[in-house]
Amino acid sequence: MNPTHDPTLRSFIDVHSDSPFPIQNLPFGVFERKAGGRARVGVAIGDQVLDLAVLEEEKLFGGEHLAGQRVFAHSSLNLFMGLGRPAWREARRTIQNLLRHDNPTLRDDAGLRKRAFVSQDDVEMLLPAQIGDYTDFYSSRQHATNVGSMFRDPNNALLPNWLHLPVGYHGRASSVVVSGTDVVRPHGQLRPNDDEPPTFGPSKLLDFELEMGFFVGPGNELGESISIDEAEQHIFGFVLVNDWSARDIQKWEYVPLGPFLGKSFATSVSPWVVTAEALEPFRVEGESQTPEAGNPPLLDYLKQQGKRSLDIHLEVGLWPEDADRPTTIAESNAKYLYWSPEQQLTHHTVNGCNARPGDLMASGTISGEEKGSYGSMLELSWRGTDPVPLRDGDERTFLKDGDLVTMNGWAQGDGYRVGFGEVHGRVLPARSA
Repeated sequence: MNPTHDPTLRSFIDVHSDSPFPIQNLPFGVFERKAGGRARVGVAIGDQVLDLAVLEEEKLFGGEHLAGQRVFAHSSLNLFMGLGRPAWREARRTIQNLLRHDNPTLRDDAGLRKRAFVSQDDVEMLLPAQIGDYTDFYSSRQHATNVGSMFRDPNNALLPNWLHLPVGYHGRASSVVVSGTDVVRPHGQLRPNDDEPPTFGPSKLLDFELEMGFFVGPGNELGESISIDEAEQHIFGFVLVNDWSARDIQKWEYVPLGPFLGKSFATSVSPWVVTAEALEPFRVEGESQTPEAGNPPLLDYLKQQGKRSLDIHLEVGLWPEDADRPTTIAESNAKYLYWSPEQQLTHHTVNGCNARPGDLMASGTISGEEKGSYGSMLELSWRGTDPVPLRDGDERTFLKDGDLVTMNGWAQGDGYRVGFGEVHGRVLPARSA
């Protein structure tokens, strides 16, 4: 067993059993102290943030990959991501060792602890990376089947290419925002009646999309590619993603080139990046891709050995502005993805496209087989025909102004939970266009 996954490990920092941030997790993020100071990299432990720039100043990273490096006193994780998996593992082990209940280095040095720790309530979390490029995939078979059934032919819901390659499109990196950022209802062209010309105005069918995303590590040079066996070495870690969607704008614009204004107005991500190493114990087989299960054979470059999927419980809450608490409207799981992160990255680079440190790649909407596990309002309300009930008798088909959408996710270990924290955003009214 990887020693960093040991369920008996304990930190000298008090961590509740249901906390998403035990010593077995140690997700990375970028923060600023509300009291002032520059942005820097930290890890979450319980309700605290450990300032890694302070540990770097004290020369507590002494291994072969991090000694002498200055990668944590920065406003993004890009430099650290670019060092590669050996450095990531070394950092994780060093941090975990310093946080152990029986290690006095931090525990017994009151001055160092005061400099190195800050309450999560006293920081502002920032985007974890400078995102040069953002790609959104379409990797949930059930979601693709649901959408294909609504808008095309239920008997042929999947397009011919879907089971052969991870379908994706290039999104807009400039509008990726950190959790807590409000989302303004977008304007665009709408065509509610197929027999009439389009109109212009604010979206009436605003939606969320429940997704997982991963950040690229070292990446590849232009003209080269990342093989399926190498892909895991280039995946730094994972975040929750809400890829907001304006369904009415998207419906009119997406033929023939795909999503544009209906998606590019906002994509929200959780601030803490859970490392691929922390999630290793939660690898599962996932949905079969074999011909024996009725699937077409994969081309060799996409054939992946071992467990492809991650068992991560996902929840979506909807909190109307005038309600006293949210309603959980969906519960899903990352294991419902047909195409794995490694397959997504491999396919993305097979043509020689260069992926770079900090690039974000998202899974696409994650939906299970049951209605309550669907990852969008489009599916939960089945294109607006079946309203979703909320507390106190309210209901929704799509999002209203003032609605707060929350997403949470965690993998359940033996007595501990590896979580992502929350990604949330509130819908604001459209502005004058």
